[in-house]
Amino acid sequence: MIHSRYRAPGAIALAAVLTAACGGGGGGGGGFGGPVGTGSGTSAAEQAALVEEGKKIFRFDTFGDEAQWTDTLRIHEVISTAISPAAALAVGLKVDVEALPPAIVKGIQDGSIDLASPATTVALLKLDAVVGLKGKVETVNGKDALTRVGVTCALCHSTVDNAFAPGIGKRLDGWPNRDLNPGAIIALSPAVDAAKKAVYLSWGKGKYDPRYNIDGLNKPVVIPPAYGLEGIHSITVTGDGTEIAYWNRYVAVTQMGGQGSFTEPRLNLSITNGTTDLVTSKLPALQAYQLSLKAPAPPQGSFDAAAAARGKVVFEGAGKCATCHSGALFTDANSTLHPPGDSMAEPESPSYASRSATRMYRTSPLRGVWQHAPYFHNGSAATLEEVAAVYNTRRSLGLGPQEIADLAQYLKSQ
Repeated sequence: MIHSRYRAPGAIALAAVLTAACGGGGGGGGGFGGPVGTGSGTSAAEQAALVEEGKKIFRFDTFGDEAQWTDTLRIHEVISTAISPAAALAVGLKVDVEALPPAIVKGIQDGSIDLASPATTVALLKLDAVVGLKGKVETVNGKDALTRVGVTCALCHSTVDNAFAPGIGKRLDGWPNRDLNPGAIIALSPAVDAAKKAVYLSWGKGKYDPRYNIDGLNKPVVIPPAYGLEGIHSITVTGDGTEIAYWNRYVAVTQMGGQGSFTEPRLNLSITNGTTDLVTSKLPALQAYQLSLKAPAPPQGSFDAAAAARGKVVFEGAGKCATCHSGALFTDANSTLHPPGDSMAEPESPSYASRSATRMYRTSPLRGVWQHAPYFHNGSAATLEEVAAVYNTRRSLGLGPQEIADLAQYLKSQ
């Protein structure tokens, strides 16, 4: 929600500032990708350049998915006529304050720029300031008009630090946007029928079903973080691929609508969009950037250090957590996948694992776990205390209330 002091009368002021201070929008999008490799002979400078290229892809490359979001879903029409910045923030979209010229920042602060006008949203898209959306803004009849729009990786896997206002701040790449309501955004499309709208609207914020358009079943999962993945091969909740690029390709092609191909024999799935591959060449850089994203350390004072020390003993001992959450990465995902019965979210109908290529689950890594509530793949545990309590009950661990509390503090310290 936008604080009342940021509401204002008219997008004219923003348009004037844009004319004076800004270059146009334009450009690509964001997504995911298939097998890649950077090679053992890559120099530090080459690797740094690759990571920087991947950052741009992650934030701004659409892989040509405007074909889906503009040509098919007509989301640009909805944005132009009905989505003000206030409405965009209400469905979890974020604004990158560092993309805003000082005059626009001042205009938002003093109320001379209207956050209740769709024209302001178009102006923000022209600045590349809406995280995860890439718009093409052209002059039509003397006015800025949004003619095409696509989505990028950052839509779901970035947020902001709220330094300026709720939903407006500096980018935090890799952090899952658990405020985002992807289903509500898709349901805005005039091309989506009533039955599908009902499914999309059932998901709620922070959740998305990346298989609904494939198998027609409905079981959304929480949007996962894209940080702390270096050294982990099974990076999805079901461990379908051996590197991030597998899932990047899946999402870019099958979910975002990017131009390229994805094939998975285990799912009898083969999809090709368009005639020009805009995905494959970008996968190495995109993966390099994602692997550079470190899990965030817990904020100072956010956990009880003494309790966390006791919780570590529980984690490694009576809690049996370290059996699967093992090693420096806190996961056995590189060597083991687990049957659905091992998941604290199962049994569920439909089973999310049964819809995947592996039909199994991986053990989730724990670095940065303090940051991305709710927990389990379906978000059924709201807090880490609840996570510990569920394990205690389901595994008959016999932990007392103090041990459960201490274990939660240890998890908060990761």
